[in-house]
Amino acid sequence: MTIWKVTDHVAIADQMMRLTMEAEGELPDYRPGQFLHIRVTDGFDHLLRRPISLCLVEPDTKQLTIVYRISGKGTKLLSEKRKGDRLDVLGPLGQSFPIHTGDRHALLIGGGIGVPPMLELAKQLAGKGIRVTTIVGFQSAKQAILIEELSAYGEVLVATNDGSLGRQGLVTEYMTDGLLALADRFYACGPSPMLSAVQRVMQDKVDGYLSLEERMGCGIGLCAGCVHKAKLPDGTVGYRKVCKEGPVFPAQEVVFHG
Repeated sequence: MTIWKVTDHVAIADQMMRLTMEAEGELPDYRPGQFLHIRVTDGFDHLLRRPISLCLVEPDTKQLTIVYRISGKGTKLLSEKRKGDRLDVLGPLGQSFPIHTGDRHALLIGGGIGVPPMLELAKQLAGKGIRVTTIVGFQSAKQAILIEELSAYGEVLVATNDGSLGRQGLVTEYMTDGLLALADRFYACGPSPMLSAVQRVMQDKVDGYLSLEERMGCGIGLCAGCVHKAKLPDGTVGYRKVCKEGPVFPAQEVVFHG
């Protein structure tokens, strides 16, 4: 557990908030794709923490940024935090996106609230000289986030369901054979239907990783409330704990159907 001080907290899109916090001690070890487990109240009315992906890290100022959607009581309570408030945080937790230093071109794919973890990943990949192309998808322009920030690290392609921004349709419509032929690796985060579609398109074409979105209780692998069907080390299909064994898994290990 670490106590963090809120340094900035603003709305950036419809029901979307960006919260920046500063470590009161040493900045913990962090890797892109990990998440923070945040207690949203000091009382006993909402004990379960909220898992929120790490979006951006500024080591020089010892600050972490998260971006989240107000989607229930917990995140509504979190949205009421103000500059100067303190947060009780566990983490960063979970398995991260592996970075392969020999890659030349990485394809990043984010849908909705799966876009924020792509920012720190894009920053780190670009810092190692890896070309980055990011595809982001939203319901509409009103929910679009972090496009300008991601553009600092490479080309960004935008898809919206209603066509109000970028191309109308799904992120997979950008995933042409020509683009995939240039990619050494892909990284994706978003809702399960999107990840399942990405997995099908990428199969036998490009290796990569999927970051799963699941409801979590403890965040450290004790309650087994976040399990997802996946291939086990012995080759059989079973269940893996997303909070501890994930949220990032090799794409070929995740099972969405059957």
